[in-house]
Amino acid sequence: MSKTIAVIRGDGIGPEIMTATLRVLDALDCGLAYDFAEAGMAAYESGGELLPQATLDAIARHRVALKGPLTTPIGGGFSSLNVELRRRFDLYANVRPAISFPGTRARYEHIDILTVRENTEGAYLSEGQTVSADGETAQSIIRITRRGSERIVRYAFELARRKGRRKVTVVHKANIMKSTSGLFLKVAREVARDYPEIECNELIVDNTCMQLVMRPEQFDVIVTTNLFGDILSDLCAGLVGGLGLAPGANIGTEAAIFEAVHGSAPDIAGKGVANPCALLLAAADLLDHLDLVEQGRRVRRAIHDTLQARDRLTPDLGGSGSTDTFADALAERVRAGHSRAA
Repeated sequence: MSKTIAVIRGDGIGPEIMTATLRVLDALDCGLAYDFAEAGMAAYESGGELLPQATLDAIARHRVALKGPLTTPIGGGFSSLNVELRRRFDLYANVRPAISFPGTRARYEHIDILTVRENTEGAYLSEGQTVSADGETAQSIIRITRRGSERIVRYAFELARRKGRRKVTVVHKANIMKSTSGLFLKVAREVARDYPEIECNELIVDNTCMQLVMRPEQFDVIVTTNLFGDILSDLCAGLVGGLGLAPGANIGTEAAIFEAVHGSAPDIAGKGVANPCALLLAAADLLDHLDLVEQGRRVRRAIHDTLQARDRLTPDLGGSGSTDTFADALAERVRAGHSRAA
């Protein structure tokens, strides 16, 4: 199979970790080709646009993109390039895996949680934002729809079914936010009836935070609204060592963008010490999305084995290696895995 994906290197450490990631993907020898596009400050400096039409066209054409971290300049224009991409392509499902790996700052072992966050409505639409003339009162509308709730909850259950997951936890605040969160919970209960083989439980968001810290092993798939999902997915990342091991996927019906969720880290850009794991894990999820499940598994196994062996790791992972040496170690293990499979 040959498949072309759009590749956005990103800003700051983005080009470095993208180069490392593509080296590991190339070691898989799975027929991927790359159409490079620009966004963020790199695009602005070369063409005067943060999000060029050519980049949007490349994502639409290939329907799958791998993206490094982007910097949105302070001032006018987009409030967030990531939010703008989600809006343009109606990427309604944000999927954030949290997996514990050996030799990291993970607080727990054997964590494997998927947070599925609604990506297009709720508190982050910022509808009706107003501040009173005296500056004493501010308000913003939170809008939840039946359609938005139904498709995100159904996506979570379909994902659980596809990945052999056993439980979906619906997170809400319907005890207080009876209209908005109440509608989300009502729709979630309706959808859950279509998946009798998957356990469904409900948790209020504040209790969810406490339970994640106390007994994270009880969670499998979490589905929730935009604001709650943003908070919980970072909490889950903290359980497994931080955003350096946190991939993200933004999924719609017409396109999907896979990314590292950490920032562009300009303070270490160009120093050759950036950790590519988050982007590599996003690439593994991209492979799953393309039905290259075994190849995605090989990437995750290579990361696991390299971390366990403490082989040529970057300084943030406790090693004395570089982005390039870490990529070498990962690519060697990916090739070895291919040889064993053959």
